[in-house]
Amino acid sequence: MDTLIVRDCKHAQLRILIGDVLKTECDILVTGANNRLSGREGIDAKIHKAAGEELREACAQIARGQRALNLQPCTVGSAVSTSPFNLPVEHLIHVVGPDCRRPNQDLNRRELLEKAYNSMFEQIASSNIRGVVALAPISMDVFSYPHREGARKTMEILLGILDGEEDPGVERLLLVTDNSNFINNMKTVYRETEDQFPGSDLTRAFRRGLIQ
Repeated sequence: MDTLIVRDCKHAQLRILIGDVLKTECDILVTGANNRLSGREGIDAKIHKAAGEELREACAQIARGQRALNLQPCTVGSAVSTSPFNLPVEHLIHVVGPDCRRPNQDLNRRELLEKAYNSMFEQIASSNIRGVVALAPISMDVFSYPHREGARKTMEILLGILDGEEDPGVERLLLVTDNSNFINNMKTVYRETEDQFPGSDLTRAFRRGLIQ
């Protein structure tokens, strides 16, 4: 797995890795879900398959409970936690980012993406597990968020939280993707605006073997 970017912040380190999030060693795994928690598309489908049928039933139970209250299973911008079941992690978080194939969500995608990541960090805090968190970029897969804008917005949100006033309770955050379009846009965004992001760059030091 190749390391694209390493950036140190006040509370934790962000690493952007090129590879498969399911093959990443971590304590908490985050999956980008749809608002039905159905696990039918993209990386979420792979995570559901690896976790086993018990995860699908757990998500179905959450959905039934919400519908009994006349609510959506998981609204856009929200997040819920479940057992990881067969996944080799301690905790699994499902985050519903904006689906930009839907015009009403695409219109408000920036605000919804920020809300989704804030909800993710709330779930991380409530887990009481301080460790390594791994996720693929939210909404950048089948949900079709524009990758150039998405790369910049994702970095602004995540680094802003990791370098903010409050400790989010993360040791290291791993953003993992093998989507070449997102990777190329992230390279461009980082090259053009690296000095504008919170935190300090450690990518060169990492590549020279000065840090692990």
